[in-house]
Amino acid sequence: MPPMNRHRIHRAMLLACATILIVIPASVVFTADHPVRESGVRVWEEDVVIPTYLAGDPEPNPMFFFGRQSQGAEGRVYPYPLYDALTHKKTDKTYKMVYLENEYVRIGVLPEIGGRIFEGFDKTNNYHFFYRQNVIKPALIGLIGAWMSGGIEWNIPHHHRATTFIPVQHRIEENDDGSKTVWVGELEIRHRMRWAVGYTLHPGKAYLEAKLRIVNRTPVVHTMLAFANVAVHVDESYQVIFPPSTQFGTHHHKREFTRWPISDSSYGSGDFTDGVDISWYKNHSAANSVFAWNYEDDFVAGYDHGKQAGTMAIVDHHIAPGKKFWTWGNGPRGRMWDRILTDEDGPYMEIMVGAYSDNQPDYSWLQPYEAKSFSMYWYPFRDIGGAKQANLDAAVNLDVEGEAAEVGFYATAAYPEATVRLEAGDRLLLDQSVAIDPARPFVQKVQLPNGVKEHDLRASLTVAGKELVSYQPVRLEPKEMPEPVETDPPAPEEIETIDELYLTGVWIEQFHNASLEPDPYWEEALRRDSGDTRANTALGINRFKKARYAEAEQHFRKALERLAARYATPKDAGATYYLGLTLKAQGKHDEAFDYLYKSTWNMAWRAPGYYAIAEIAATQGDHAAALRYAERSLEANALNLRAWNLKTALLRHLDRREEALVALDEALQAVDPLDVRSMAERWLLTHEADHAERLAKTFKEHPATAQETAAEYLNAGLWQDGVDVLAHALTAAPDDSRVSPMIYYYLAYFSERLGKGDKAEGYYELAQQVPREYVFPFQWEAEIVLRAAIDANPGDAGAPYYLGNLLYDWQPEEAVAMWEQSAKVDPTFPVVHRNLAIAYAHRNEASSTEKAIASLEKAVSLPGRKYAMHFTELDQLYEATGKPPEERLEILEKNQQVVAERDDALARAISLKVIVGKLDEAIQLLSSNQFSVWEGGTLNVTDPWTDAHLLRGHRHLAAEQYEEAVADYQTALRFPDTLTSERLGFGGRDAEVAYWTGIAKERMGDQEGARQSWKLASSAAESTQRRRRGGALVGADQRYYQALALRQLGEEEQAEASLKELLDLANRSLAEASEAEDDSDGFVRGTSGRRRDATAHYVAGLAHLGLNRQEEAAKVLKEALELSPDLLGAKTVLATISN
Repeated sequence: MPPMNRHRIHRAMLLACATILIVIPASVVFTADHPVRESGVRVWEEDVVIPTYLAGDPEPNPMFFFGRQSQGAEGRVYPYPLYDALTHKKTDKTYKMVYLENEYVRIGVLPEIGGRIFEGFDKTNNYHFFYRQNVIKPALIGLIGAWMSGGIEWNIPHHHRATTFIPVQHRIEENDDGSKTVWVGELEIRHRMRWAVGYTLHPGKAYLEAKLRIVNRTPVVHTMLAFANVAVHVDESYQVIFPPSTQFGTHHHKREFTRWPISDSSYGSGDFTDGVDISWYKNHSAANSVFAWNYEDDFVAGYDHGKQAGTMAIVDHHIAPGKKFWTWGNGPRGRMWDRILTDEDGPYMEIMVGAYSDNQPDYSWLQPYEAKSFSMYWYPFRDIGGAKQANLDAAVNLDVEGEAAEVGFYATAAYPEATVRLEAGDRLLLDQSVAIDPARPFVQKVQLPNGVKEHDLRASLTVAGKELVSYQPVRLEPKEMPEPVETDPPAPEEIETIDELYLTGVWIEQFHNASLEPDPYWEEALRRDSGDTRANTALGINRFKKARYAEAEQHFRKALERLAARYATPKDAGATYYLGLTLKAQGKHDEAFDYLYKSTWNMAWRAPGYYAIAEIAATQGDHAAALRYAERSLEANALNLRAWNLKTALLRHLDRREEALVALDEALQAVDPLDVRSMAERWLLTHEADHAERLAKTFKEHPATAQETAAEYLNAGLWQDGVDVLAHALTAAPDDSRVSPMIYYYLAYFSERLGKGDKAEGYYELAQQVPREYVFPFQWEAEIVLRAAIDANPGDAGAPYYLGNLLYDWQPEEAVAMWEQSAKVDPTFPVVHRNLAIAYAHRNEASSTEKAIASLEKAVSLPGRKYAMHFTELDQLYEATGKPPEERLEILEKNQQVVAERDDALARAISLKVIVGKLDEAIQLLSSNQFSVWEGGTLNVTDPWTDAHLLRGHRHLAAEQYEEAVADYQTALRFPDTLTSERLGFGGRDAEVAYWTGIAKERMGDQEGARQSWKLASSAAESTQRRRRGGALVGADQRYYQALALRQLGEEEQAEASLKELLDLANRSLAEASEAEDDSDGFVRGTSGRRRDATAHYVAGLAHLGLNRQEEAAKVLKEALELSPDLLGAKTVLATISN
């Protein structure tokens, strides 16, 4: 029986074909604890104790970008620290929960963990309509590491954003209409944009409103996505509901499509070729994502048919077209991630909605100083069996089976006198007056007259003549499947037109492509036409964002040569604006003023152009003129938050304080209620104690906001304001050592501009006394401040170190010069030597690796604190240069306590122990240490477990200890709970393990057991190929063991054919190696190429050995070990030949 039919029969038995009447007095709605009779909205903060697996301290070393991918886009960590240390220690922890509650729902918000909704509770039926964790158990899924499942996570401006597990700002508002709002938000320091979400409950409404504000506070264009990641509890009764007009679903990048809801193809991780309803959770054995190919409906939902309760999302599809679900699947990998992410709360699905984004990654543009504002809504719904149509007022479901229709309505408010109708053309099949509210939905089964078909029906719910919701079954016209997107564009020289070159570069930039840069496409366009205006402008903006101002200026001037030919005014003033901005950044204010003013002739650039010249005028001390320009900027863009704040400051300086307060209120109301510069302005205007306290508390809890506020005062030349605000920030610090040195550098810079040299000298001295760990500057203004510090005090090692951190991703050679200067002044700081090693390792120079090794050896040899990451990176360098495993292990063992602080360092030590034969020690460490796995990550601790048990089994085999050998072989793929494994079943190393198990059983005299093991081994290759990814050679060694098993089974011909195919594969890989691009993970150039070549030699050696060509096998295996001395398989097999 189809699942839906089974659920309908169950519900029909409960209803006895009658109308649902949930008899609860209208004034009483039950909660888990007690009935709440009063209407209205409550909001309060409460300390809540939640069992928590603690995250460790963030990584002190800056993490630069070398092509790391996260959720399909650039996985940039800097300027954030990496949060990848998970302690796996559970303890009770107290959190400040902010609650919103009305008569129907209760919402819990956790500002301390990214501002996420922690719970959404339907008081009418005690149903958690958002996944409610009873434990906080972080895993490595977020952009910078720690992440937790459950509730609603906000992914702005990137998916699984950097701060998803970090505290954000919050405040409570009580609104005139009786609603109440909890605002959460932050300054996002990678792009320096802000976002805020206002969770709002309204009196008498069962829905939650989320008011979103996304603000580009910068003078340059950026891109962003905005997805609400909603988690829900699921079981085999759970179904995802896309609108009935949906015919297709698509995957990430729109790289593949499938039919919806019945998929008849291989899609994502699933094989649905037999026709599978993929809307049901139970039909996904593996992880998968489906984005609805739907641009016409305003809802997406999920429904638990067992609990008869669900979660509805309402959005305006013109703004928020994204509708997606994600599941880990209910197979072994899904169950593994259930265990990683929770203790007892079970599986979940994510039902996401995306604004200005319909896919992931899918990024929309935010122009300079642009703000986007919109709302999303969610509500629980119950008892109606699903939904076919929904809006903010109500949801309707209509199911037809046989000669009966079942119609259901859920309303988000109380309507004592509503009318339910079911019509078939001009025939009225049901016309009933009902009292309906969130606690009392309406469901009724109606017999259909002869001849009435499903598409003839129309169900509606009206109140006082107003239709709240209606639905008539959709007639779907067959459509062709959309074409998938090709995500790997051709190389620049292969693209035919300049137009396509330009647009390809734009696409790469827009989507934050992790493996491609836009520059080569624009540079190729300029190679063909050096005056191309679009390519020059794009490159100029790109260079400006990297603070490479002289290069940016050249490109903008080149663009304007053509745009302004014949002395014409360009139709698009973008190049004019950005040239002015570039000149301003170089301190060429007079020329910048002219270009920026000229850009305001174009409406598109009036707001940012006038704002920039307002800053120039303010810097020159002409506050009245600056005010005029700021107001003109606001005339063009009333949501320019920077202009509002500058206007407020200028009115204050002109002693027009009442007007300044009015302007400030307008800014907070219209744009961002949590803006910290606005807080600073209010304190400067009033000097009231509560405003002083709020500002100080914000600076203390969110230190980056103090630096960003300082940069705004710097840009406008408001030096004394900067001093006053930052001095106030110092009062919030518990002690001087907790103050970022950047605050002191800004104070020193402001003091110098005010002519207070003595004050500046004092601040420079304080900056040098602050610890250098975790200082990751993120603003182009910081370059000005830090260069001033270097000029003022060449003996300060901190300023050049920080400047190197700021510049490395964009200007690596200048960064190296700064770090070398810092190391020369103070050679005792290990991190600067590590940074230099990173930089040297990425240079295309013959001696770069040797320099990198020397620098990291210096870092780990210094007295004082040692860093586990340094040992990981040093061992990577040693591995790349072929240092013997015994020598590498000796260094790690001497620093065992430090190495154990990071999983990657400890995993390297364990792997080396296996290679040198310390098998018992390796197994003990793997059994006693809990390892964390990144989603999609590369840390491999299961292979060392398998290797250690195989090799120990070989020892037992050689010693004729056959029972012990079998025990080790059988344990080789039984991973302890300490090792997180994404093993998907038969495949991987199974052929190898099963073959050796058969050998041991044969020698024990168990011929039947041996034969069964070899049968298992002989069937493993197909599974290996299907399940393992990473290239043709990944898992190829298992074909060797398959062939040996076939030989043991008497299938000599098949075994020999398989070995010859294996040899052909290895030889082809070796032939192609010279043409292959290096795809190193980013630390040492060429590493992956050498490893790939070594693996090809290893596989060739296995094939030769299987074909009884021992001398040739030994030769190529030795070549494999010359390329990669720690290639364990080659070492083991070569030792077998030698013996």
